[in-house]
Amino acid sequence: MPHLHLTQDSAALLAVILGAVAVVLHLVRGRRRWLPFAAAATRETAIVLALFALWQLAGSLALTKVTGAFDRAREIVAVERWLHIPSEVWVQHLVLPHPDLVRTLNVFYLYVHINSIVIFLVWLFLRHRDAYPWARDTLVLVTGSCLLVQMFPVAPPRMLQGYGFVDTALVYHQSIYGPFGSGIADQLSAMPSVHVAWALLIAFVVLRVSPSRWRWLVLAHPVATVLAVVATANHFWMDGIVAAAILALAVPVTLAIDRRRQARREPVLAAPRPLEEPVEV
Repeated sequence: MPHLHLTQDSAALLAVILGAVAVVLHLVRGRRRWLPFAAAATRETAIVLALFALWQLAGSLALTKVTGAFDRAREIVAVERWLHIPSEVWVQHLVLPHPDLVRTLNVFYLYVHINSIVIFLVWLFLRHRDAYPWARDTLVLVTGSCLLVQMFPVAPPRMLQGYGFVDTALVYHQSIYGPFGSGIADQLSAMPSVHVAWALLIAFVVLRVSPSRWRWLVLAHPVATVLAVVATANHFWMDGIVAAAILALAVPVTLAIDRRRQARREPVLAAPRPLEEPVEV
């Protein structure tokens, strides 16, 4: 499966270039019918790339603050036990006897996260354009909020010693991280789970805007995502719970913004014209 592999610098550079192209297309959009669509698509792509670059930047900053990351991870384990949440190790024990399933979950964790949000945004832009601004604003707000929380680094379960966690990607030689502090993704941004936040957002938006009777199948996406991030020991249950809470807080805010945006765009009803006096012949 293809994977969007962009570095922070290349994503930022592409965002700047596409942003400039979008401005040019906007200025000349009246000359061709397809230019308004091209300008909007280019602008939105630039926004998503800029968001991706910020996400990568936040991850690199988190790596400079290793202190406390493992203590916070142990505190999460303690809180989950206090709440009597089933251990992530229990989930791993269910899947570890099935190598093919484990490999599939590793692949899902590595590739579906970015590709699914790209496919979702393209589908929404092409099929439900009126809902796109609200969904984009929600994506930006949720991701930005997650990045702020990730400024306080938290080690993922697979890094904790003595708890029974298994780094499944490392065992099956599917890890993208490599030695600690390297790789195409940071390793100390477990809390909250952006994987879960994006999967829940995709499901919520699809259920909200799609008229298809098959739309409920999209719920399989967040379910599979939660299973993948937990079974591979990349996230705690609490990482997903906090991500869901952030989404729940963001949605009312972005809906209110969208209502105000739509209200400003509604044309003012013209006053009724007075009846013209009959013309005498």
